[in-house]
Amino acid sequence: MITISSYLHRNELRDIIRRWMYCDVYPSDADLITRLVHFNNVYVSRYLKIFSEKVFREFHQCDLYTKPAFLKSDLKDMIVTHTPYRNSRIDELIRNYHSDPGRFYRETPFHATLFFSRQGVVDEYIGSKRIKRVHRLAEKSARRIIDRMFNAIRKHADLLADERARVLGIPRHQLLTSQEEMNEEFREAESRLLEDLKQKREIQDTEDMIINDVAGMKVIIEDSEQERLFTLLEAMECCKLAEVQRHTGKYNATNLIVCFKPPVEEILVQPLSKRIIDIMQLRGLTPEESNLAFAEFVRSGEENICVEIIVSDYEEMLESEIGRCMHEDRIIEQRMRQQYRGHLARNIAYLMEYLFTFPVSGQLELGELPIKIWNRYLPDYFDEVLRNLFRIPQSSILE
Repeated sequence: MITISSYLHRNELRDIIRRWMYCDVYPSDADLITRLVHFNNVYVSRYLKIFSEKVFREFHQCDLYTKPAFLKSDLKDMIVTHTPYRNSRIDELIRNYHSDPGRFYRETPFHATLFFSRQGVVDEYIGSKRIKRVHRLAEKSARRIIDRMFNAIRKHADLLADERARVLGIPRHQLLTSQEEMNEEFREAESRLLEDLKQKREIQDTEDMIINDVAGMKVIIEDSEQERLFTLLEAMECCKLAEVQRHTGKYNATNLIVCFKPPVEEILVQPLSKRIIDIMQLRGLTPEESNLAFAEFVRSGEENICVEIIVSDYEEMLESEIGRCMHEDRIIEQRMRQQYRGHLARNIAYLMEYLFTFPVSGQLELGELPIKIWNRYLPDYFDEVLRNLFRIPQSSILE
């Protein structure tokens, strides 16, 4: 099942995801999922700030300053203004952006911090840190689960085809199967899987699916400087470079996964924000009890977490924001490439969004889950689920 390696108590979160897929809810889940989501978001924001400032400061050896970003326009407007060098392609990209900015997904939510180096009178954009939004985390978790379920269904359909070949006494590769027969075998395999979920029978082939990129950085350096960054990361205390993946072609960048041991006591110096205190007060905790609960949450969690670092030069960063491999276009392509789009797929997406949305709703009790992934729903139903979750009254044209 899903393991979010940037979070603490990830086995508990993985267990909730697994149980909720079987509609197996404990009375304590309302409090537990609230802590797992809110406390982890606080924890991630704090250690990512510490880690990113350390990386940028040690790599550039100069003063830094930061700016918050709330929409992609904050980033895109800035990168076409702070240009460390120019060439014909960069000029073309900037010209295209200025000519029709509405084409570039400027209103996309983007909760990030932009970093600049200050050397003399020149300010240079050197990268950013960001935390994956809850909606995107729910979407990515759902996509991973859906892909795994699709593989399970397809394997069972293959077994049905093997059985037909055996009955006919021929090798599987000689079996002539019509599209109608293949569709029927797939539907039968899908029904079997849904019945397994409904009866709480454990699904086979459910190895861990790891999400490493909830906490992320982007580092803008030229290719010749990349090895120096790798050396710096390897030499940093409590830090280990776990994975290096180079992408070439339409999208050119290097993705790093870094294992990091955050400084627990430094993270716990600052008290919780009023917003988190208010959420926990709804659950009966005083401000003091909330801070003690957060400290216990952090101290009892895993020692190491994972941070994703994307490394690219300035021109390739422009391509990923306003050029040939725009990030938002890639997200849409991922959604379009999803092979399995049946009721089960949609219900998994609904369930994951409900799981990660419940903690921000202010609801104190869960009761029965409103989504059972073996049932069939129209999208209108899930709209009503979210409306009820946030106690938004229905409007009626008859009123």
